Formats: sequence, C-alpha cells, structure tokens
Amino acid sequence: MKFSKQLFHGAIAIACLTAIHGAFAQDAYPSKPIKIMVGFAPGGPADGLARIVAESLGSVFGQPLIVENRPGAGGTIAAAQVAKSPPDGYTLLLVSSGHAGNGAFYGNLSYEAVKSFSPIGGVASTPVVVLVNASSPYQTLSDLINDAKKNPGKLNYGTGGGATLTNLAAEQLKSDAGFDAKGVGYKGTGPVLAATLSGEIDAAFDTVTGAIGLTKAGKLRILAVTSAKRSTVLPQIPTAAEQGVPRFDTVGWYGIIAPAGTPAPVITKFNAELNKALASAAVREKLTTLGAEAMEGSPAQFTRFMESETTRWSTLIRKLNLRPE
Repeated sequence: MKFSKQLFHGAIAIACLTAIHGAFAQDAYPSKPIKIMVGFAPGGPADGLARIVAESLGSVFGQPLIVENRPGAGGTIAAAQVAKSPPDGYTLLLVSSGHAGNGAFYGNLSYEAVKSFSPIGGVASTPVVVLVNASSPYQTLSDLINDAKKNPGKLNYGTGGGATLTNLAAEQLKSDAGFDAKGVGYKGTGPVLAATLSGEIDAAFDTVTGAIGLTKAGKLRILAVTSAKRSTVLPQIPTAAEQGVPRFDTVGWYGIIAPAGTPAPVITKFNAELNKALASAAVREKLTTLGAEAMEGSPAQFTRFMESETTRWSTLIRKLNLRPE
C-alpha cells in the first residue's frame, strides 16, 4: 500500500513537471531565429508566401524568420532536410500542393508526406488557371477543349511537369473532359509563362499566383479557374465546371509544417499567431496581390486536409503511371 502511494505521488509530480515544461516551452518559444525552408527558387509563389509569413510573424515573435530556398526535385530536397531536422520548431517548411503527390511520383523518398511531419497550418489557397497568350484565338475553355477534340494530339500545353499540381490538374481535366493534348513540362512558373508568351505552346496551366501579373498587364488571357467556385481574386473568370466539365475542383495550397515530434505547445503557438496574421487586413491584401486567399485553420484540420490531398493525388499518379523523366 505504501509503495502504491509513492507511485501515485510520483505520477502526480511527473504530470506537474510535464505541464510546467510544456507551458515553459510555449512561453519561451521562440528564443532564436526560425528558419523557413522553401523547396523552390526565389521569386516564385511559394517563396513569396513564405516571405509574407516571415515578415508578419517576425515582429510578433521578436525573432527573425529567415527564408531559405533549397530548390530541386519538386520540393523533395527541402522536405527531406526538414524531416530530419531537430523537432524543436526552429526549422520549418513552406509546403505546397505538389508535396502531396511526391511520394507516389518519385518513390523511395526518405520521408512520408504527412507522417514525417507535424503540420502547423495552412497559409493560402489558389486555383489553377488555364491560360493562353492574349493573341490566342481561344476565348473560352470550351473553345480550347472543342479544338483539342477535333484535332487529337495536336494541341500542346505547358505545366510544371511531374507531380506538380499544374500537371496533375491538366491530366485530370483531359480525363474528365475527354480530350487528348500533349503536355510539356517546364521547371517552374517562369519558363511556363515565357513559353506561353512566345507562342511556343498553345496553352498553359499555372496558379493564379503565378499568372496574375501578366494577366493584369494584358499579355495573357485566363480561360478558366479550376476551383469549384469562382475565385474571389478573379470573380469574372468562369470555372471549368461552368464550361462543361462537371464537378471539376482542383485548388493549389500552401502551408507550414515542422518535423514530426515537434512539441505540441510550439505547434499550437505558431498556429495561433499564423491564424492571427492571416486574419489581418494587411496580410489579406498582400495575398490578394499574389492571387491567393487566406487558408486559416487548426493543426488537426490541416493534417486531415494533407492526408486527403495525399490520397487523392497519389491515386491519380499511380493510375497514370507518372514517373520522373
């Protein structure tokens, strides 16, 4: 009986120490600069969003958030580095939609899309857009699809290639709408848009974030957004569903994740401040400039979302037998 009481009191003491340590970890974090890794080159959508987060939270945390670009292999190089980093909240990853399908596309990665990380929260979402050169004869998505059906295999289009959301969106659209066209993979948004401007390709798939600048300048024309509803950023552009492709819904997204095992108090604190920033008028204005919409939510919600997206796109990649070239 005496031994049982000792165990009981010991358990109480451990619980109290754990609670105190958790509270201390949350209050003390961060005590040094935080690194946000980005798996893509500077100047792109992911990089721009990471810098918005860094700027917004730096003043709140009293510590700088440093954006470090580690491009290559569809973001897997940066993801692998973050997955094996200490789970202390000081090395994070700005993750994008392509992360969900990279495991199925590349195979044998050193990490798993969800299990190897502690998701913190979403940052922004943006629909994929189907676009053409402003001088193109295609005025609507229906025009493009009808022409592709009349001339199977002759139309070509550009995407980010591989497991990128733009390439998967194109494959999904071809399957759902029943047309054949040749996809050309490029290394990033810049080359895709350059090829569209030069007339090298007939059409392109990109995110609103990447295409909005040249669209506003009158150099590109957006034929459709791929989300279920019209974008609040481009409300005048009809959806693919409105143009004869029922239930078509593909949206690009970005979020922040940490190495698996990162303390819950750290995840909770970062998520809370991230959501506050995303709710602010200043940040929403910056996101609108990039063609994106805020994507607030809890860590649990973002985890479930990532799991769903990973299943969805991994299934499509395996179905189409997509592999690195």
